[in-house]
Amino acid sequence: MTDAPLFDLRDATLATFSPWVGQTFKFHLGPEAVFEAPLFSATALTGHARGVVPGGVDREPFSLLFHLPVRVRLPQGLYRLEHPGLGFMEVFMVPVAMDAQELHLQAVFN
Repeated sequence: MTDAPLFDLRDATLATFSPWVGQTFKFHLGPEAVFEAPLFSATALTGHARGVVPGGVDREPFSLLFHLPVRVRLPQGLYRLEHPGLGFMEVFMVPVAMDAQELHLQAVFN
């Protein structure tokens, strides 16, 4: 795992992630455990109040949904992600669905 600086998620908005929908993010689970998964969607959470993130931006709540291979079973937790356009980030994710092919992990930003 690298000691590269983390992308500051306090500055993240829906517009930060929208251009990367359909692109691959790397999930770093350990020194030798890295797998890739696409960002399936970046969606505004309507009906939720805007919030000002301490030390960050005023933002509309949004969620990210990743589709992982079903062979990858991850519990809710903090995961280190990497994307060429954003760098490294640590994101709390929750499994929200699973079918025969995919596990769906969601991150919510409010």
